[in-house]
Amino acid sequence: MAHKKGVGSSRNGRDSNPKMLGVKHYDGELVTAGSIIVRQRGTKIKPGKNLAMTHGRVVR
Repeated sequence: MAHKKGVGSSRNGRDSNPKMLGVKHYDGELVTAGSIIVRQRGTKIKPGKNLAMTHGRVVR
């Protein structure tokens, strides 16, 4: 006979690390060259005048 009761494993006990996505600087704010303005997944926000999209879909 077993001395201890069998314990089931949890199915929900995991979470991903935060990715810090979103707008970092808003309209009208002063920014320095090369600063990150938006971090995003995909291309929801496209770069405008004097901006570029980098490898991680970051608008600088």
